[in-house]
Amino acid sequence: MTNARPPAAAAPRPQGAADERPFSPGLAGVVGAESAIGLVDGGAGRLLYRGYPIGELVEHGTYAEVADLLWTGEWHPGARLEPAPIPKPVLAALRELPRDASPMDALRTAVSVWGATQRLSWPPTPEQARAVTAFSPSALAAFGRLRRGLEPVAPDRSLSLAGAFLQQLNDAAPDPAAARALEAYFIVGAEHGLNASTFTARVITSTRSDLASALCGAIGALKGPLHGGAPSEVVNQLHEIGSPERAEKWVRDALGRGERIMGFGHRVYRAYDPRATALRTVAEGMASMADWLALAVEVEDVVLRVLAEVKPDRVIKTNVEYYAAAVLQGVGLPPELFPATFALARHAGWTAHVLEQAKADKLIRPDMRYTGPQERELPD
Repeated sequence: MTNARPPAAAAPRPQGAADERPFSPGLAGVVGAESAIGLVDGGAGRLLYRGYPIGELVEHGTYAEVADLLWTGEWHPGARLEPAPIPKPVLAALRELPRDASPMDALRTAVSVWGATQRLSWPPTPEQARAVTAFSPSALAAFGRLRRGLEPVAPDRSLSLAGAFLQQLNDAAPDPAAARALEAYFIVGAEHGLNASTFTARVITSTRSDLASALCGAIGALKGPLHGGAPSEVVNQLHEIGSPERAEKWVRDALGRGERIMGFGHRVYRAYDPRATALRTVAEGMASMADWLALAVEVEDVVLRVLAEVKPDRVIKTNVEYYAAAVLQGVGLPPELFPATFALARHAGWTAHVLEQAKADKLIRPDMRYTGPQERELPD
C-alpha cells in the first residue's frame, strides 16, 4: 500500500508580485473534471455515452435504458423508469406561480420544492436520481396545463417518460410516432460532457450539497440563452424565412448585420453534430413533418453553403438545435416549452455527474487572478 501525498501548496507570492499563471477566459481548454460518463469528440463528430455511439442508442435504446446506463455504467436491456405523479406540495407551489412565468422557472421551483420534501441524504444515490428524473416531466406538464387554465392530469404509468409527458400535456393518449420521436430527443439531450449546466451541478455537489440543489443550479444555468434556448429560435427563424427561395437573401442579410444563424456552429464540434444526424433521421420518419422538414433541409443546404463562402476560415456545421426544433415542433410542443423540455432530457446526465462528483468528493475551488488595486490606506 502506498501513501499518496497531496499536491504541494503553491508558494505565496511576494506583495505586489504579478500573477503569471495562465488564465483561460470561460475556462476554455481547461480540464475541469475526469469522467467516465460521456465522450464529446468534436473533431470527429462523435458522441459516446459510456462508450456507446449516440446513433446506436437512439436507434435501439429507450430513454429509460440510456438513463440507467449513465447512472450505473452498464447496459441493462428493458430497464424501466415509470413516470411519477406530482407530490402535493409541488403541485401547490406550481398553482401559486403566475401563468406567464417561465417554464424553466416553474421546473426549477418544482425540483426545489421536491427536494425540500425528500430529506435527501448524502451522498446522493441512483434511487434519488431515478426519483427526480421520473417526476420532473409530470411537473412541467402540469405547469403547461395550468398556464392554459387547465387542470393537471395524472401520468399513465404504463407509458415511457416521453409518452407520459405528452399524455399529461394533452390529456390524451400520445401518438406512438410522436412519443418515439420525443424519446429520441430525450436520448440525444441526456448528456454532453462538461457543459455549463453540468459543471454547475458538479460544483454544487462538490460542496456536499444535495442532489436537488445541484439540479436547481443546473436548470438555472441552462435557462441562459447562450446554453438552452436555441431550438425555439430556430423555429422562429424558419418561420421568418418562410420558403427556400427566400433563404439565401435572408441568410446573407443576417450575416451582414452580424447576427448569428441559430442551429449552426458549436463550441466543441468541428464536424456535423452527431445528435443532429440522429434527430434528422427521426424527423424524416414523421409523416406530419413533411412540409416543414422539407423547408428545414433546403434552408440548411443554403446556410451551410453561404457560411462556407462568407467564413471560409471557420468550420461551421449544423448543430443539434436545428433538428431538435423539427422534432419538438413535430410532436406539437409549444416553443416556450422547448428549453424546459431540454432540461427534462438532461436530467439523466446531470444526475449521473452528480453521482460521479460525489464519489470523487473533492471541493471544486479554482484560483482567481486579482486585477484590482494593491493594498492602500483609506483617504482622510
